[in-house]
Parts: sequence; structure tokens; C-alpha cells
Amino acid sequence: MHSSRPKTLLAASLLAIGLAGCMVPQWQKPGMPQAEVEKGMGKPTEVVPLPDGGTRLIYSQQPAGQQVYHMDFDAQHRLVRVEQVLDTAHFIALRNGVDTKDSVYREFGPPAKVERVYSFNGDIWTYRFMDNTFARRAHVHIDPQGVVQKVMFTDESMYLRDSRR
Repeated sequence: MHSSRPKTLLAASLLAIGLAGCMVPQWQKPGMPQAEVEKGMGKPTEVVPLPDGGTRLIYSQQPAGQQVYHMDFDAQHRLVRVEQVLDTAHFIALRNGVDTKDSVYREFGPPAKVERVYSFNGDIWTYRFMDNTFARRAHVHIDPQGVVQKVMFTDESMYLRDSRR
């Protein structure tokens, strides 16, 4: 009857340990100075200049995590918005034949895994993410010229089951 209590305590302890080393992006408030955010969050995975003179810091939790955060700063280095972009909507927004390896990297950061398969001539960038409460993977197919050709989705549990064979 109390068997879930140790699991709950373990999960809470792991969460506390994980949060002790850095601030959580969603907790950052608009207007915070970029230097203060970076001091708490650490070095970003990627820094992308924005068209309005601002900067986007990308914090990726790949390959083990399932989030990638965009933290956008204005030209005065003040936080404007925080967005978690590893979700179905952002992957569906990729344009086949238009988006490139570079634009995918600027949007999602490095993939959890890069694979090749017999049936596609190019790399497949795989990202782990949560779709509501379901662990999923997005597979972005990039041809040898560096252009996105398609995006496919699999359930992570199914993916793990298949990879154990």
C-alpha cells in the first residue's frame, strides 16, 4: 500500500538535486538581465542573433532530457520571453524542401541522436520530447544537401521496445 511512497521521495529528491545546479527557464521573469540569467542557467547550448538586434539563448536538455528552451533577449539584453520548443507543433512547422540542417539546429539545438537508414539517403536527426504525457521522438530527415525532406514521429516506448531486439 505504501510502495509508491519511496518512488515519490526518490523522484522529489532527484528533482531537487537537478534544480539545485541551475535555474529553471520558465521561472525567469521578463526584464531580467541576460548576464543574470546566464549566471543562474550556465552556458547556453547555442546563441542565435535575432533580427531585431536581440539574442536567443538556447538551452537544450538533449539527449537525456525532453526540453529545449528559447530565451529571447532584446537589444538591451533584457529577457523578453521563454519558450519550450520541443513539441509536435514546432516540428510540424518545419517546411519540407525549405528548412535546412542549420535552421533545424537554430530551432532545436543538437539532436539526441543522428542516424542513417537504408530507405533514406541522408541523416535522420532524432529529438526526444513529451507530447502531453507521452514520451515521443521526432525524426527529422535531412538529405545530403542539408535540406529537410520529412518529419516522422514515433512513441518512445515503442522505439525502446524495437531497439532491444
